[in-house]
Amino acid sequence: MAQIANTFATFSAVGNREELADAIYNIAPEETPFVARIGKGKAASTFPEWQTDGLAAAVNNKVEQGNQAAVAAVTPTKRVGNRTQISEKTFGVTGTQEVVDKAGRKSEVAYQKAKKMVELKRDIEFAAINNGTAIAPSAGVAPQSRGLSGWLMTNNSLGASGVAPNADTNVAPTDGTLRSFTEAMLKDVAQKCWEQGGDPTMLFVPGALRATVSAFTGAATKFDKTEDKTIYATVEVYVGDFGRYSIVNSRHQRARDVFLVDPNQFELLTLRSMKATPLAKTGDSDNYMINTEWTLKSKQDAASGAIRDLQP
Repeated sequence: MAQIANTFATFSAVGNREELADAIYNIAPEETPFVARIGKGKAASTFPEWQTDGLAAAVNNKVEQGNQAAVAAVTPTKRVGNRTQISEKTFGVTGTQEVVDKAGRKSEVAYQKAKKMVELKRDIEFAAINNGTAIAPSAGVAPQSRGLSGWLMTNNSLGASGVAPNADTNVAPTDGTLRSFTEAMLKDVAQKCWEQGGDPTMLFVPGALRATVSAFTGAATKFDKTEDKTIYATVEVYVGDFGRYSIVNSRHQRARDVFLVDPNQFELLTLRSMKATPLAKTGDSDNYMINTEWTLKSKQDAASGAIRDLQP
């Protein structure tokens, strides 16, 4: 029906107040499942090192009566380390923006500090999972910490032409031909971890492969809870021949990787805690840098494993 002639409508008015909700809505995910679940520690240098060791393979050990023992050579411990990585965010806020009446926050500086710290936390999660090598600092070169993907060199399932990383020689993994993710691959890597003495408890899965894992027959049985009309079409725990693994949805790892992880064998070491530092004031604004320096410690990579080169 047409508008009545000469009625005054809002689209003709010039004095109506604007409406802006006194809130800011953000659904960007903040969780960091890998970093949140591993241990935490302190670094005292830019290249923290530690030692790993192992036992000789079990054999049928027997000697004859009156045997004159020959002293066997001792295998030394292995010395390993990782480089610290500096992660930072910066922002600037004008003096005017800080004092005007704002919706959703009282202080623009405080709001931006909190936001950048969350972003930094997510960046650390991304790097701690995906970095393939450690990079030493030099003129024009930023240092880099080796991540989970680069540490897991012992227990791997790879596509054709895929190559596992070598943390000892600091060589990143080489991508192979993509293949469909099968339960047999998971069982194979789980067995390799168990044979090495590992006890992984978490299966880190990217979103693209989550439904595939839920369809594995070794996972918990799905059921229909009739009393509240809820159908459970997913699983949270996979129980296999060599262990029980909590399935962790991981947003920041590559869609082609699945990691079987013992969180007790990894630590996030911090050399410099996250801190907001004012930058030089060069005009009518306040500028800040928020940074932290950290590295990923792998106590024993053989306790965990990787299934790589996967597609849904």
